[in-house]
Amino acid sequence: MDNQNKNLILATALSAAVLIGWTYLFPPEQPAPADPTAVAEQTAPAATPAVPTAVEQSAPGAVIDPAAAADAALAQTPRIEIDTPALTGSISLLGGRIDDLSLKNYKETLDAGSPLVRLLSPVGDTSLNAHPYYAVYGWAPAGGLDPALVPGPRTVWTAPAGASLTPATPVEITWDNGAGLVFHRKIEIDENYLFTVTQRVENNTGAAVRLAPYGIIARHGIPEGNRVYVLHEGAVRMTDGKLEEIKYKDITKLDPIEGEGQAEVLPALESGWIGFTDKYWMTTLAPMDGNFSSVVKYTAGSDLYQAEARLPVVEVAPGASADIATRLFAGAKEWEAIRDYQEEGGIQGFIDSIDWGWFYFLTKPMFRLLHWLHGAIGNMGWAIIALTIIIKALVFPLARKSYISMAKMKELQPEMEALKAASGDDRMKMQQGMMELYKKNKVNPAAGCLPILLQIPIFFSLYKVIYVTIELYHAPWLGWIKDLSAPDPSSILNLFGLLPFATPEPGSMLFMFSLGVLPILLGISMWFQQKLNPAPTDPSQAMIFAWMPWVFMFMLGSFASGLVLYWIANNTITFIQQYTIMSMHGKRPDLFGNIRSGFAKKPAADKPKK
Repeated sequence: MDNQNKNLILATALSAAVLIGWTYLFPPEQPAPADPTAVAEQTAPAATPAVPTAVEQSAPGAVIDPAAAADAALAQTPRIEIDTPALTGSISLLGGRIDDLSLKNYKETLDAGSPLVRLLSPVGDTSLNAHPYYAVYGWAPAGGLDPALVPGPRTVWTAPAGASLTPATPVEITWDNGAGLVFHRKIEIDENYLFTVTQRVENNTGAAVRLAPYGIIARHGIPEGNRVYVLHEGAVRMTDGKLEEIKYKDITKLDPIEGEGQAEVLPALESGWIGFTDKYWMTTLAPMDGNFSSVVKYTAGSDLYQAEARLPVVEVAPGASADIATRLFAGAKEWEAIRDYQEEGGIQGFIDSIDWGWFYFLTKPMFRLLHWLHGAIGNMGWAIIALTIIIKALVFPLARKSYISMAKMKELQPEMEALKAASGDDRMKMQQGMMELYKKNKVNPAAGCLPILLQIPIFFSLYKVIYVTIELYHAPWLGWIKDLSAPDPSSILNLFGLLPFATPEPGSMLFMFSLGVLPILLGISMWFQQKLNPAPTDPSQAMIFAWMPWVFMFMLGSFASGLVLYWIANNTITFIQQYTIMSMHGKRPDLFGNIRSGFAKKPAADKPKK
């Protein structure tokens, strides 16, 4: 550490930069794509044929523009209503697609007339301001079976009159190919977000048939919004206990495989699941039989992303039948529901579908504590403050050493300024003088840095927990803060509601200057905390640090209110701890002037008062 006396903010900023840079430059190693030749050489029943593209009728490898696949009669296609405590929507009998799904407990905005959050959307419904996003099932032909004899994404199924899917009433749809094969699909749903789809084929022909069931989650384009480094959005899958996250941009860079398009095929030996995840919502396939191939695919001509679960080829003897079950999760990433599906439903590692980050060993217990505090207090804003207080109390032994070191450095500030004036431009003389000053007063300028570095993973994990948890979504705190997942709605531009005009909308040029109450409190808390740290002796550095609180106030003002609240709480607690320790060491900081004498006038090397 050089003799410019880097203060707490510099150490924290540099350490955070190292973490972010390391994450960007050295992402977790991804498994190499499986050799398609090796997959093709597998023998039945392990061999898994390629499945149709989600928007085509039968021929594998064909590419059909989604606009061409949009059927004008789609709206008239018979549908089965979905009605559960958590979901509402419908299933299209065209392909038997689960393509219309909204979340009853989540609205797009806080407005009284706001529509529900729509998770899945059908192809061809131009009234929806959304990309088509749906799940479709079928059978891939094998052993020379004619593709026209198996149901595909655009097969029209039949269902009993008045059928409705509820937790108490599963539905079964049927398709008879007219050549001796009858296909059934039973769809069940629980009270939360889990579908169970059981596919069955009856062979009424005089010969054995070979075919392979599959499930597809298809997404036409990617959802609107900015992707941020701190959160994964894209494909996610668990393969025999190993989690893999693939960003949308990386899916488009997959190597082409003949007959597949751009794809990555991983055969899973025992267990797993695959799908797409957003910040708060997720759609994943989890076969009941773990022996399946996990596939991520991109079709450039259609801008179509697919996550597929391909199950092994089955051979059905004449007069026999075969069935296979696959679970589909489609809903909100609620920790309790996902945990239950893992612990009680047997979906291995499903809790890791929530992006816990590199420090998962810290973020998981922090989230459980936050979840418990939320349940005990009943308000997420106060739960965030309580969690911050608990974490700060736990790391206080480390922080105390840093604060004591900075207190001693702050006491030496006047002598260092005098030494700088006496040394002039002679940097060697300046450094030698500072070393003698440190030695004389028994001060180690690096003593405060290591405890700070050890704390950074802890507070980065706390930031991650608050950022990813869905419990902040539309959660109020107090007064004007009605949604902790959104920026502070108040604005200094209309004097916080005293003037009769609206505030700038997010994304507009003036929104950056539309500071709310919380961002202003954040800037003030950072300024107070900075005043306790030893100022750089270099005038340029001192000026930069003087502006940092106000620069961060504008930069972080558009962040979610829950995150800003956490930063305010963290800064305030840090200030109280540091101010108290400095006062106990005989020098009480004067926040609006220089260090003045405190309760005692002991040398910096003296022991603190008990």
